[in-house]
Amino acid sequence: MSTARHCPAVLIAAPASGQGKTTVTAALARLHCNQGRKVRVFKCGPDFLDPMILERASGAPVYQLDLWMVGEAESRRLLWEAAAEADLILIEGVMGLFDGTPSSADLAKRFGVPVLAVIDGTAMAQTFGALALGLARYQPDLPFAGVLANRVGTLRHAQLLENSLTEGLRWYGGLSRETGIELPSRHLGLVQASELNDLDARLDAAAAALAESCEVSLPPAVTFEAPEPVLVERLLEGVRLAVAHDEAFAFIYGANLDVLRAMGAELSFFSPIRDQKLPEADSLYLPGGYPELHHHALAANQPMLTAIRAHHQAGKPTLAECGGMLYLLDALTDVQGQRAELVGLLSGEAVMQKRLAALALQTVELPEGSLRGHTYHHSLTSSELQPLARGISPNGGRGAEAVYRVGRLTASYVHFYFPSNPSALATLLLPEVLP
Repeated sequence: MSTARHCPAVLIAAPASGQGKTTVTAALARLHCNQGRKVRVFKCGPDFLDPMILERASGAPVYQLDLWMVGEAESRRLLWEAAAEADLILIEGVMGLFDGTPSSADLAKRFGVPVLAVIDGTAMAQTFGALALGLARYQPDLPFAGVLANRVGTLRHAQLLENSLTEGLRWYGGLSRETGIELPSRHLGLVQASELNDLDARLDAAAAALAESCEVSLPPAVTFEAPEPVLVERLLEGVRLAVAHDEAFAFIYGANLDVLRAMGAELSFFSPIRDQKLPEADSLYLPGGYPELHHHALAANQPMLTAIRAHHQAGKPTLAECGGMLYLLDALTDVQGQRAELVGLLSGEAVMQKRLAALALQTVELPEGSLRGHTYHHSLTSSELQPLARGISPNGGRGAEAVYRVGRLTASYVHFYFPSNPSALATLLLPEVLP
């Protein structure tokens, strides 16, 4: 019978986005890894870019935790499994500590993980202590570990911040804004880890800077209760699934790949930028990414465009999410006004915007069943196609994303979280007749 497991853990949160949670989480992960510990990192809520950085920092896969999209039961299972192998579990929060429903604070309370608050110390002195106290006491039942200052100036500045803490709040150290460890970003968030040639040097510098600012020690152990066992049916046994994966299409949840494999799918990865043909495949998965940064290269690879059209014309299933959907449109125009003609299986065009066009959790009712996920994009799409369905945001945010279907092709801006309904996902990808 499964039993509870114990492992030191903290949830790294902040008063708002942009305070440096990912930098601090990555620095903590690399610091403890460099000291010989096995570190497992999780990310609260939907995100593809932060986990890429955190995987490099920890040397282990990074999965999502979320009480709505992932669900409490699956989040519990992921934490319980990590506790069996890890010396330390780090969870990076999302937005501000109490923002959203459910929030990072809700997750911390549900699983009893203490919060480590990251506060940007720029242009701040004793008020740092007031902000820290507010975060710690705003919800009396919130487990709280302590405070870490980011973007600290001089040593004197760090001392001012530390001395401002009251009521026994623990100081976890500070990261200087002078160490050159800040991670660069672009319109959807951080730059992909694969694009940063000096990422390991940045991470090691951040870890060293953190070690110099505080006494390095593990947080208290947290008890993670055993989950209910989950049986995944082999609904995709023997199905050959081609998965686009390169610098244009890299937004893939590790949990999605896990559930596909658990259902028996045989995955083959390919590059729509460089490969001349699809792998031998019954079905095709085109995830999101940055096709707008590579649309000319994608358009120039005519053999691949032809191969994807042939796959569709043969009546084989295709699932395309966000950037994958943009690839299947007639054309895509970037923010500089540069237009490229693409696959053309979906009637319509997309134009990149300088501002965020949509950000919301989504649930979509498809003929195959209900799937959960999220939407986050800077493009606007115009199409005369009639949607098969529209997403609904549980928070009442801007959502209602259209889901299009043309034959066995299903496409949407929504990034689906496959474990939310494996059987519905399997039906989407299951070919009519297996060889």
